[in-house]
Amino acid sequence: MKAPILSSLDLPGGIRTLPLQQKHELAQELRDAIISVSLNNGGHLAASLGVVELTIALLSCFDPPRDSIIWDVGHQCYPWKILTGRRDGFGTLRRYGGISGFPNRAESPFDCFGVGHASTSISAALGMAMARDVEGSSGHIVAVIGDGALGGGMALEALNQAGGLGRRLIVILNDNKMSISENTGALSRFLSRSLSHQTLMHFKQHVSRVLSRLPKGDSIVDILRKGEISFKSFFTPGVLFEAFQFNYIGPINGHDIQQLERHIEAAKLLDTPVLLHVRTRKGKGYVPAEDNPSQFHGVAAAVPDEIEIPSPLGQGTTTGNGFSRAFGEALCQIAERDPKVFAITAAMPDGTGLQPFHERFPERFADVGICEEHAVTFAAGLAARGFHPVVAIYSTFLQRSFDQIIHDVCLQDLPVVFCLDRAGLVGEDGPTHHGAFDLSWLRAVPNISILAPRDEATLKQDLETAFTLSGPVALRYPRGSGRRLDMERFQAFAPRISPAALEPGRPVLQHGDMLLRGDSRILVLAAGQRVFPCVEAALLVAEKTGSMPSVFDVRWVKPLPSGEILDLARSHSAILMVEDNALAGGFSSAVLELLADNDALAGLTIRRLGIPDRFITHGPVRRLRADIGINITGIARALEELAAHTETKGTEA
Repeated sequence: MKAPILSSLDLPGGIRTLPLQQKHELAQELRDAIISVSLNNGGHLAASLGVVELTIALLSCFDPPRDSIIWDVGHQCYPWKILTGRRDGFGTLRRYGGISGFPNRAESPFDCFGVGHASTSISAALGMAMARDVEGSSGHIVAVIGDGALGGGMALEALNQAGGLGRRLIVILNDNKMSISENTGALSRFLSRSLSHQTLMHFKQHVSRVLSRLPKGDSIVDILRKGEISFKSFFTPGVLFEAFQFNYIGPINGHDIQQLERHIEAAKLLDTPVLLHVRTRKGKGYVPAEDNPSQFHGVAAAVPDEIEIPSPLGQGTTTGNGFSRAFGEALCQIAERDPKVFAITAAMPDGTGLQPFHERFPERFADVGICEEHAVTFAAGLAARGFHPVVAIYSTFLQRSFDQIIHDVCLQDLPVVFCLDRAGLVGEDGPTHHGAFDLSWLRAVPNISILAPRDEATLKQDLETAFTLSGPVALRYPRGSGRRLDMERFQAFAPRISPAALEPGRPVLQHGDMLLRGDSRILVLAAGQRVFPCVEAALLVAEKTGSMPSVFDVRWVKPLPSGEILDLARSHSAILMVEDNALAGGFSSAVLELLADNDALAGLTIRRLGIPDRFITHGPVRRLRADIGINITGIARALEELAAHTETKGTEA
């Protein structure tokens, strides 16, 4: 049996000396490793499988980290990680304490630029090329962009400046006709067009026959033959990149290592910006991913992370099929009644729950691609003409359109509904994808209202409410499903649990829900999907101590239910606030501002739980919540500490 190449190779330098046949064998070994680990740990499988040969060619032709390779989006970096010093640790991919699923400068010198969002690579590469030239150093700078990222405005802005500056720079377009779902838009269609040899020959023969009958026609035909390459490029993607003053090479087969190396070496010789157009197949080498690259763009872990922290109440039961699905179902119901409802997403119709809407109302749906800024202003245009647009984008990606939300929507007070999926900690995708900041930056913008539903039922209610308002509204909700309160366990406290607030029903504007009426002097204020963990923690403390805190779900983060909060603050001596947003500027900051502005802080002891002032690593969500104390155990511990403090404070008084 042949010894595996991957386990014995001196990486990454040894790749350059491998014969071509062994490089093909190495490609298969890489695919086997990526498939095995991704299906076990979860991760971005299809995108990484598509760039295996390209990664081998890059490491055959370049000398990183002296040469800088910048990956756009970064979810296709698994072959790169294996071949640049993380071969032995690849089994820890996306595990708590293991290697990241994205390029990470802190993890390896071979990851020269950290990334997790799209369309950044060319800008970063141009900055590095400029720095190289100013300091007089050498080395190649390469940006690898694909999966729909070239359609992002930032990438086109970078192409424009790079072509104008004329710096030595290589851009490799990994064209697989996909982002997460299929690419949309004119640019994608243009990149996919090609002029077949047969079509070109027929056209040339026809033109030649016509021109040869004219005076000096033979001379004209000769000129056209000499200009054949330029003529053909007019009908292929080269004309676009030549307009940006890039030398265009391609398109070439991105799974042919020899062809890739030959064209990369040619690009290295040019002293100007070069774009190498490479065509690949997303999911290459794994038939299920090739047949359904959208489904295998990101796969769930088959084996849960063994470091997960158990809940004191066990796994608990969920409240439904998930927030995203509940949103999609509710929006379809509203759209049946309201012909002005229009849904917009940015390359994620499946992830945001909008695919059913797309199928039922295709004329009122738009997938704008990876263009969040455009999505928001596009929605503003619809709203200005009397439509009711809904923009559904993950929290981490919507933050890219902050200016458009301010300038194009809120300043004009247009009724756009923003649905921020994946708010809070999201898990194994890590700090580039945690929705940790949306309450902080949205709260600062005038005219916008913000709701944080605690479960799928309240999400549907809040979406209905959003369409009754005349200005912009944001709903933020987490990945996955909500929790269901274990009523049987807490029957002893049933009279103090407010069933009316737990049952579906349209919320009263600017009012929250009192979920637990306690007998202690401690009040818990919570927002969003941390509400039920707060209820459970309070009930656990009551079981243990015999004294139960009150729990109030504010529901409205902006405007706060200020009258209710102020009344509750006056009747309690301590407040614990819990959120899954950054503590700086988040929900608890809003409550503190309200109390301070109304001289209601005197005599109150206040504690806050939320996301601290640091970027949170990747790992299981339950583990991450435990780390920062916003799980049931952490909330219960904070309540016990607060109770002890208030008792001591009362004794001293």
